Amino acid sequence: MTGKVVDLRMLSEGDVLAESVAELFNDWNSQRAFWLDEQSEKRNFLFATDTTKTSNSTLPWKNSTTLPKLTQIRDNLHANYMAALFPNDQWLKWEAYTQDAALKEKRDAIEAYMSNKVRESSLQETASKLVYDYIDYGNAICEIIFVNETKEDIETGELIPGYIGPKLIRISPLDIVFNPTAPSFEETPKIRRIVKSFGELLLERQENPEAGWIDEALKKSQHIRNMAGSFTADDFDKAEGYIIDGFGSLKQYYQSNFVEILELTGDIYDPDTETFLKDHVITIIDRRFVVRKQKTPTWLSKGTMYHVGWRGRPDNLYAMGPLDNLVGMQYRIDHLENLKADVFDFIAFPPLKIIGEVKEFVWAPGAEIHIDEGGDVQMLRPDATALNADFQINLLQQQMEEFAGAPKEAMGIRTPGEKTAFEVQSLQNAAGRIFQEKIINFEMMLEKALNAMLEVARRNFEGSDTVRVLDDDLGVEQFIKITKDDITASGKLRPIGARHFAVQAQLIQNLTGIFNSSLGQVIAPHISTKKLARLVESLFKVERFELVEDNIGIIEQLETQGIIQQGGEDLEVERTVDETLQQDTTEIL
Repeated sequence: MTGKVVDLRMLSEGDVLAESVAELFNDWNSQRAFWLDEQSEKRNFLFATDTTKTSNSTLPWKNSTTLPKLTQIRDNLHANYMAALFPNDQWLKWEAYTQDAALKEKRDAIEAYMSNKVRESSLQETASKLVYDYIDYGNAICEIIFVNETKEDIETGELIPGYIGPKLIRISPLDIVFNPTAPSFEETPKIRRIVKSFGELLLERQENPEAGWIDEALKKSQHIRNMAGSFTADDFDKAEGYIIDGFGSLKQYYQSNFVEILELTGDIYDPDTETFLKDHVITIIDRRFVVRKQKTPTWLSKGTMYHVGWRGRPDNLYAMGPLDNLVGMQYRIDHLENLKADVFDFIAFPPLKIIGEVKEFVWAPGAEIHIDEGGDVQMLRPDATALNADFQINLLQQQMEEFAGAPKEAMGIRTPGEKTAFEVQSLQNAAGRIFQEKIINFEMMLEKALNAMLEVARRNFEGSDTVRVLDDDLGVEQFIKITKDDITASGKLRPIGARHFAVQAQLIQNLTGIFNSSLGQVIAPHISTKKLARLVESLFKVERFELVEDNIGIIEQLETQGIIQQGGEDLEVERTVDETLQQDTTEIL
């Protein structure tokens, strides 16, 4: 038996580099244990149906109602963030850095290609999940990969076209660790934990051209599981203790159909070769074997993984979320609500104080109570002051809205007092500054991800691709072929969402205020109405409709007047003809 235990220990031993990565993962994961506990408590409050599912369960209340204020704030922030990020279908713009990249054909090709990939890869759905991470955890992390979702018909062997191109994927903040004291997320090594079945690994191998390491991972996983099958539970117990997160014992892990993958991206020292590996991707399985060790394939210097935090902490990359400081207030709201409900129950059905000898009775309307001399039955009524808890609850709910950075005007709730349209717009812009800052912060991460999608597309582009575009002049769909040269240019993709529309709203508000004042009348003779029209056209992004042309309004008015005049002349001619015919008919009769 000793020999078998020794063999088992040898089976558990692996590459030194793999053990170093696994140890680093354990260290960073243990450092954030308190943060993980906070996220667990907050999640319980978000999805609780009563207080028995939260830390409020320790309170000795009969009622267990929870007022889902935290959940309402979460849903409200998500709805407003998504509306600001994706205000319409044309939220993606190409900004060129060179004259060649600014050519209309080049700009149209890049915008058409990326708009097509964004739509087909369901980027907005993934962005929605990232916004939830941004709100729930205060940290949103994403990565760009290249996928080939072409399928093969099992009967005919025919290839069925699927989505081919770059894709934005969400990484749960719970599944990735990094050095929290690093200067930035881009500069720290990151270790992502992935648990997949053998079937999922095979599918990823088919869809992702860059996942060639999966072949070796499957080979080693199958080999070690075949060897582990010859050992009994006692053999594992006598061997060195080894637990993989979420699987329990080593035997349970090896008997499962899953493989744990740790993927490090960044810089690390390799103790095997005594070399420093810079900008590498290192993938290990079973926390024992290295199945991939290579330079990051991306052309970008900082990789294709991006992070954004809602409220940054000094010297800590784990940011706070908008709900973190509100968990205690949610606890207080539920506490007051159930306290009030219990007091109301006491008032409606109070306990009884029985004095002296009282025969047994049923407490009900019309009941008879037989009392001996000196006996009495009295109701104990608690102080009804606790029923005023509604005022405190309402105050707490209002404060939670403000603390989360959700402006009342953005929620459709108007502040008290009569206001002009200009005053309402001014107050809305002022009240929404925290909201705008937070959504612009998220939009900056999305901008990096979009440009990484374009880089991944260029790097993996083969042959040509056909994309659908809408002809604005004819209003019909067209399909154009895109080649690698068409999307290769010096420039940047920019999402014109929250940042653009905040500036647009402010500019339109200021122009309206000026021209409605006496100052507007003074400067009107010096303002070009043609340029002002083009400014409005640019601000509202309606160039494709060609609404603005030099003096087009006057020309169309003249056309309209000409048609009216011609119509009047035609009516006059018809009237004259009718009168002549009527006169001739009268003379004949």
